[in-house]
Amino acid sequence: MDRVIEKKTWTKKRILTIIGVVGIVGLAAASYYFTSGKSRLNVDTERIAISEVKKGTFQENIPVNGTVLPLTSIFLETQEGGQVEERYVEDGTIMKKGQPIVRLSNTNLLMNMMSSQNTVYNTLTQMQINRNAAQQNTVNKLTQMADVESYLKEAERVYNLNKKLYEQKAIGLQEFKKSENDYNYYRQKEYLARQILKADTISTKQQQLQDKQTYEGSQNALAIMKKKVEDLIVRSPVDGQLTSLDAEVGQTKAPGARIGQIDVLGGFKVRVDVDEHYLSRIYTGLKGTFTFADTLYNLEIQKVYSQIVNGRFQVDMVFKGKAPKGIRRGQTLQILLSLSDARQALLLPKGGFYQQTGGNWIFKVNENGTLATKQDIQLGNMNTDYYEVLNGLQPGDKVVTSSYENYGTMQELVLKK
Repeated sequence: MDRVIEKKTWTKKRILTIIGVVGIVGLAAASYYFTSGKSRLNVDTERIAISEVKKGTFQENIPVNGTVLPLTSIFLETQEGGQVEERYVEDGTIMKKGQPIVRLSNTNLLMNMMSSQNTVYNTLTQMQINRNAAQQNTVNKLTQMADVESYLKEAERVYNLNKKLYEQKAIGLQEFKKSENDYNYYRQKEYLARQILKADTISTKQQQLQDKQTYEGSQNALAIMKKKVEDLIVRSPVDGQLTSLDAEVGQTKAPGARIGQIDVLGGFKVRVDVDEHYLSRIYTGLKGTFTFADTLYNLEIQKVYSQIVNGRFQVDMVFKGKAPKGIRRGQTLQILLSLSDARQALLLPKGGFYQQTGGNWIFKVNENGTLATKQDIQLGNMNTDYYEVLNGLQPGDKVVTSSYENYGTMQELVLKK
């Protein structure tokens, strides 16, 4: 008797066929997924930085470096040129005002001073000669005046006597006229003698004034030459510390050569270099802060130097309040220079994404944290920690802030843990 054989529904062949079809469909779906729509890239969340956008206080600032300098420095320059003969002190010496630093020698200057001294002595001698001559001349004029006055008196006496005698017919006309002529002659001579004496007095005074001016001029010239010789010894102009002394024995220094400086020990300032990009935004009164020995200190811009060198300009900042103890000249400080007042803003933490996007877009993470999508944004000012968000994000949004260097032109990031 024949037995009916039951036909199997799931044969091996059918199963393999179904598996092949599903595989082909899966490959087709995967191909469509990766070759159509937005480009995606799988990213390990442990290799990226995800930050949250939040509301907070924002103040624009920039990091700058400053060098500690004395509040007041005075440069030492040679008033007169010469050869360095002696150094009295060394770099770093605490100086008192007027204390000698170096001594120069200048033979020509010494010879000029001796010449000025001779001129003064010669002028003084000539003044004495002129004075003696003037006195002798005045004596002669006074003697002549006395003689003329004496002759005048005698001629006047004879004239008056003869006038009476002539009126009494005691003498003749000729004798009377002679006495009258003698009287008029001596009277005129006496007038001329007075004029000569007056002119001599004026001339003597003028000569004395000229001699005095000449003498004073030569004395002034001598005083200047003595001052030049004294300036061959360079002295400290103020109390302070000597720094950067550049004067070795035997060196020749020209007039006006800088040989060092004196730092007044009354305080410090900070000389700061700033990028020229910020020139229009830097002005006196702006504040800055820095940390020294775990303590925060405040600075304020006191002076702006607008000259640009190698793309940078400088400002001087002074300490507001106490200055750090132990701070030294030449020390470098890292300063946060504030460019605006504090205000409320939407804050985005700084990160490496900015180098690839320029702040124009960012990868925004979805709510369940599985996907980050490219999002256009607009950023404003920045400080050392945050960017100011103007548009494109809301408080609480999470974004990828690490570098996008390996993401190419991807539109979305699939976040994998």
